[in-house]
Amino acid sequence: MESRRGPLKSAVPSNVVSPVRRCSRTACGRPAVATLTYVYADSTAVLGPLATYAEPHCYDLCAEHSERLTAPRGWEVVRLLDGSAPARPSGDDLEALANAVREAARPQGRTAGAGGASRGADPMEVARRGHLRVLRSPDN
Repeated sequence: MESRRGPLKSAVPSNVVSPVRRCSRTACGRPAVATLTYVYADSTAVLGPLATYAEPHCYDLCAEHSERLTAPRGWEVVRLLDGSAPARPSGDDLEALANAVREAARPQGRTAGAGGASRGADPMEVARRGHLRVLRSPDN
């Protein structure tokens, strides 16, 4: 439209809509990485990988808000892992790693148990390193 003074300008500036989906939290402009859905019948909040397209009853969250998400008292939060994301090590993984490092640090000749007997009952076993065994060649 034009007036006598020239083209009319909108009172609110129009921004081009970004193709990147943003976090649904108020005043957060970070890119969304996860989608939150509420299952009211089960009192459950489901947080999973970013949905393929925006749903009206789902909330897109950035990494920070998805990590800090809590549910109301009595509700359960189900976090679905994204298969493409690297998994964080669990306590069991860290313990297994620590045990492997301890085993690797032991001197080579120390494969005997407390009584001096070999840990393995197999007569072909020469040495052990964690769960790996060194076996004697059958022709020796």
